[in-house]
Amino acid sequence: MKAIRRLHVRTVLPQTLAPLHDLALNLRWSWHPPTRDIFASIDPELWQASGHDPVAVLSSLRTADMDRLAADESFVTRVHEAAADLERYLTKPRWYQQEGAGRTAEHGDRELRSIAYFSPEFGITSVLPQYSGGLGILAGDHLKAASDQGIPIVGVGLFYTSGYFAQRFNAEGWQQESYPVLDPDDLPLSLLREEDGTPVVVRLAMPQGGHLDARVWRAQVGRVPLLLLDSDVETNDAARREVTNRLYGGGGDQRLEQEMLLGIGGVRALRAYSRITGAPEPTVYHTNEGHAGFQGVERISELVSREGLTFDEALRAVRAGTVFTTHTPVPAGIDRFDVDAIRAHFAEDGCQLDGVPLDRLLALGAEDYEGGDRSRFNMAVMGMRLGQRVNGVSRLHGAVSREMFSGLWPGFDLDEVPIGSVTNGVHAGTWVDRKLYDLAKAHLGPETAARSVFTRIHEVPIDAFWRTKRELRAQLIDDARARLKTSLRDRGVTEAELGWTEDVLDPDALTIGFARRGATYKRLTLMLRDPERLKKLLNDPERPVQLLIAGKSHPADDTGKALIQQMVRFTDDPEVRGKILYLPNYDIAMAQQLYPGCDVWLNNPLRPFEACGTSGMKAALNGALNLSILDGWWDEWYDGQNGWAIPTADGVEDPDRRDDLESAALYELLERTVVPTFYDRDEDGLPQRWLEMVSHTLSTLGPKVLADRMVRDYTEQYYWPAAHAAWSAAADDFAGARDLAAYVEQVHASWPQVRIDHVDADGLSDAPQIGDEISVHAFVGLGDLDPHQVRVQMAYGRANAEDTLTDLEYVDLEPTQSYEEGRHRFDGRMRLARTGALGWTVRVLPRHGQLAGAAELGLVTLP
Repeated sequence: MKAIRRLHVRTVLPQTLAPLHDLALNLRWSWHPPTRDIFASIDPELWQASGHDPVAVLSSLRTADMDRLAADESFVTRVHEAAADLERYLTKPRWYQQEGAGRTAEHGDRELRSIAYFSPEFGITSVLPQYSGGLGILAGDHLKAASDQGIPIVGVGLFYTSGYFAQRFNAEGWQQESYPVLDPDDLPLSLLREEDGTPVVVRLAMPQGGHLDARVWRAQVGRVPLLLLDSDVETNDAARREVTNRLYGGGGDQRLEQEMLLGIGGVRALRAYSRITGAPEPTVYHTNEGHAGFQGVERISELVSREGLTFDEALRAVRAGTVFTTHTPVPAGIDRFDVDAIRAHFAEDGCQLDGVPLDRLLALGAEDYEGGDRSRFNMAVMGMRLGQRVNGVSRLHGAVSREMFSGLWPGFDLDEVPIGSVTNGVHAGTWVDRKLYDLAKAHLGPETAARSVFTRIHEVPIDAFWRTKRELRAQLIDDARARLKTSLRDRGVTEAELGWTEDVLDPDALTIGFARRGATYKRLTLMLRDPERLKKLLNDPERPVQLLIAGKSHPADDTGKALIQQMVRFTDDPEVRGKILYLPNYDIAMAQQLYPGCDVWLNNPLRPFEACGTSGMKAALNGALNLSILDGWWDEWYDGQNGWAIPTADGVEDPDRRDDLESAALYELLERTVVPTFYDRDEDGLPQRWLEMVSHTLSTLGPKVLADRMVRDYTEQYYWPAAHAAWSAAADDFAGARDLAAYVEQVHASWPQVRIDHVDADGLSDAPQIGDEISVHAFVGLGDLDPHQVRVQMAYGRANAEDTLTDLEYVDLEPTQSYEEGRHRFDGRMRLARTGALGWTVRVLPRHGQLAGAAELGLVTLP
């Protein structure tokens, strides 16, 4: 029998227990053990069965339960103490309030009070499954760390009714997907409502007179609100109700409409949120990958229709306050849409935005550079054209991105392409196991902060740490055995055949973890290149190794699924069964057991295709050592003592040959270094060298990989500069934006006339020496441009046999004389400070006070 209607009846708590409601709805509980303890104590079995979900626990309370709890004075006291602690957390000045005031002094009393952070997914907790992998986990950690640091961020995303997908395997080891339906009323969410109680509805026009409506759900992540747009509303037709059904689901129009809703609808949701709550409207907009790129187009439309700006003036104002972060090192990872689909959706009978001509919109995402495809609309390219500040997510990824997108800045050397980097970090409160925190606090004091824990880890007795690490291995093994049984049942194994699972894995054996998406470049099966060699490692009676593996493949990626199947089938081999496991349905809950329980975290991507990769950071914070290809963050922070670098066969073009070489290097490291170091014990049974490496890792790497460091870097290097630029652009009725737009129009029109006619130098002897000073004179034609509207620079550095300059330095030349027909002389002086083969040249660049860098406009003239 099926219900014809579904209702959601909320629990009404007694007044003495009322704070439980606020404690459950604020997701700070997901990284605050004392709050979790309160909900666990209500009903320990229900807490476990619900997947540690406070809302589910409260929803299950009966009247008798509430009466019992309300009569328990100790419990009521704990509830009120937790509520008071949450209030202190939400209101006490933190790093941003303590350090941020002086950063805005040049703009008078202005304070950066709101930063919008757009992302297609957010991994906060397994209870709110709105994430697929690294991008979402990073976004969740970004919000949590911003909350801890008091940074005034508001998150914007989508609510997916079926989330990503749940993974299991069939009898043949092939990935199977299921999509459990999520009821937002059962989740730690509240609906954004107007003052009269009606739900806020955001509407976008769609082709052929259609529309896309969305409600706005609010999650509270500590101090940070997170707005999630949901298209499953009755005013939409059946197809548009499905727009936000699945994360990265569907294709073509559905995916495009998801991104339109995230970007355009997200800005409209922000406006409604500010209007209803009185929260300040954001000054800075941070786009986490290109999926939300349309947010900039909506803001342009706002400025044109409300402030009377032209499209170009509005574009300059929007760019000033926008930060764009790219997360992919491969073109295949970028969303690209057919230009005709963009035309159809933004036509007059669709989502045409006021003040945004279709041709100008198309130009924002056009691949109109060498090697581009003019039939495609590139969301990352649009993100860069709408953001004055762009970054990758590790130092190496920044370099890869500068090469990947160099076509947008022709004529500039790669190191001048305006893409920087902020290396990702992870939220310690989420990922460091409680047992390790309890151990640290027992020896370092109960008030020890996360950063201090890592810098003082050497004060914790090493034998106590080693005992705790064994407990964490045992904890992981219990979890893995339960997951293995469930997986085998799903694959058709009967209860009578499951007896062997009771004692799989060994809490004293070297435990290696590997959990990655099933993308080909992550090379899940690299370790299987020589299966007999791997079996020997796993079956060594004296020095056994055990492997735990997890990860999902995109439902449409049959290649990735085939790799997973190959690994699952290997784990079925009777020779290694129980010593290598593939655990299905990798999620936050599994990860929180896996990272602490591992001794080694393995990562073997095809360099340089790992943008950052943060799983190894989480493992390191839990006392594991990394064994990884030098890619992503590991390329930046490996120091020779915090783990091992797998040698790479860079330059080998045959992919099979490269995999053979790198897998052999992996086996060699395991056999000769990693395994012996783990099992080399002193008279007390302690692996002293291993523990020295772990202590070094925690004390030196620990502070670097924290998300606290990451969000401070974003604030200091990107948010504050973007706020200053946005205020400058908007001052005096957008005089700055208007002036910059006029300058850009003029400089683009005049640039074809810019030329370097002649360059000479005085003071060069036949045998130049360090300390010699030379004078440089450049005669430049500028057409209609004034000499103060350009920057003429001498660039000098080391010159190779082909006269290519490297290790460059620049000297600005100043205008000294003007002639007829727009010709001008620029002079400068340079003192020789290097030996060896030096070379130099002169170039001309645009110059304006509101440009963020020399390459921003992509214009340069060379001799």
